[in-house]
Amino acid sequence: MSHAERTIELKGVVKRFPDMEKPAVASLTVTLSAGGVIGLVGPDGAGKTTLMRMLAGLLQPSEGAVWVAGLDPIKDSGDLHALMGYMPQKFGLYEDLTVQENLNLYADLRSVTGEQRHQTFEKLLAFTALAPFTGRLAGKLSGGMKQKLGLACTLVGQPQVLLLDEPGVGVDPISRRELWQMVHTLSDEGMLILWSTSYLDEAEQCRTILLMNEGEMLWQGEPKTLTRQMTGRSWLMTSPDLNNRQLLQRALRQPTVSDGVIQGKSVRVILNQGAQADVLVLAQALALPPDHIAQTAPRFEDAFIDLLGGATAAESPLGAILHDVEGAPGETVIEARQLTKKFGDFAATDHVDFKVTRGEIFGLLGPNGAGKSTTFKMMCGLLVPTSGQALVLNMDLKTDSGQARQHLGYMAQKFSLYGNLTVNQNLHFFSGIYGLKGRRQRESIERMSQAFNLTPIARHNTDALPLGFKQRLALACSLMHEPDILFLDEPTSGVDPLTRREFWLHINSMVERGVTVMVTTHFMDEAEYCDRIGLVYHGKIIASGTPDALKQQAADAEHPDPTMEQAFIALIHQWDKEHSHGQ
Repeated sequence: MSHAERTIELKGVVKRFPDMEKPAVASLTVTLSAGGVIGLVGPDGAGKTTLMRMLAGLLQPSEGAVWVAGLDPIKDSGDLHALMGYMPQKFGLYEDLTVQENLNLYADLRSVTGEQRHQTFEKLLAFTALAPFTGRLAGKLSGGMKQKLGLACTLVGQPQVLLLDEPGVGVDPISRRELWQMVHTLSDEGMLILWSTSYLDEAEQCRTILLMNEGEMLWQGEPKTLTRQMTGRSWLMTSPDLNNRQLLQRALRQPTVSDGVIQGKSVRVILNQGAQADVLVLAQALALPPDHIAQTAPRFEDAFIDLLGGATAAESPLGAILHDVEGAPGETVIEARQLTKKFGDFAATDHVDFKVTRGEIFGLLGPNGAGKSTTFKMMCGLLVPTSGQALVLNMDLKTDSGQARQHLGYMAQKFSLYGNLTVNQNLHFFSGIYGLKGRRQRESIERMSQAFNLTPIARHNTDALPLGFKQRLALACSLMHEPDILFLDEPTSGVDPLTRREFWLHINSMVERGVTVMVTTHFMDEAEYCDRIGLVYHGKIIASGTPDALKQQAADAEHPDPTMEQAFIALIHQWDKEHSHGQ
């Protein structure tokens, strides 16, 4: 293979769209070569998908030149098509076709026939572990299996260049790890692979990264090089008097603090450059004893947030506009009793029990297809249990769902608002559903529009919004009637770390006012914000407790202090090992 066939070259590439003030991609000059996965990293709206689409020949640059494997993606589209595989952000396969039928279709499109087709399918089905599922409809696959099928179809023509646009979104940690193993194997075989992501743990898997924001490249190089620049600026704190949510809110108001997140029993803060000497002043300002603040190793995420200018907000406006929820601390407000849901003979949820108390954040974690979404939907009245009870404020959702729903707010996993309505029309519609009328409705729309910064985009069609704004709008709609209990089904799936921080500031602020939150997530750092976690697998809760308790359960000689992701994977594997003997 020639040098040109192993490179992507961009010279002064600009892409403008008529309805945007700033270019989506601004004057980008870079050469990328095969050998290790290349990460295209950045927050929502950074220009990652626009760049991918230009490389794939689906968009023409406004200025500059693009060469992929020595070819112009627009002029040489036919030749490039034979060399390139492109996996778009949205699942591009046919959900009403089986796994095998999707593979057949892609083989037809790539003119892969006869013995070559047979050998290609055999190799790809073994590679992706999809061989037992060839007869299953693509729409019935879990998120991780859909991504594996998407990758398999993309690889049918044996491409030399592979473009993967956010393939890890909505995929559980085990499936993401499997995807990465596959991609590293392909990279080792000489394929040029560009993987775009806003997941920062994925960025650390790349040989080199391009860090983009608002269309511009901020940094290029090895992830470790950027991380090392943060040495001495990452600290862990605990307070003898405040809970972590309160400590985080106070820490973010300090002028020396650039960023902060909850990390298990501690709060992790990043100090501004040059502020390391002020750490004792910070401890004093937060009334922390000196032994309650300690330096910790920097993470790539620390460097990423710092490069973007630090966290964008120190507190949520929701704290000032929401009412205090009445009720005794420690009282049970959500309860599952022997909760079971069967589809035919298959038990998606199998005799599940748990309780959630007032003002608590309870997280449901689990691999794709484990049963957490089924459990979650029964708890908020969207699915009727086969047996057992789902109780909210001691009301059975099977018999008192109307009354119970007045106390509930729900944000769906898949964006559930109306794309052809404007932001304002969605707010009107959903506030009306929750029974708000007249002056109360107008005031609620105004308050939520200000809290979530929706006023400047009030007349924009929802379909045209970036994902971060869509998620803000969805959360605003679920809070119109100021519910006591909030159900969030993967609320930050696919959004960037800055938007994720903003979301959790809102959630923490609500919980401090007494709101109870039940959340599902695939993002393991997000699980650290939960007071307690239930790990769902094969329809059962196989482990539960605080984030630190689950990490402790998974600790071993190899990982004495595991991350939440390592704990998740270890507990799943442990359960598999214990239950394989009886099979």
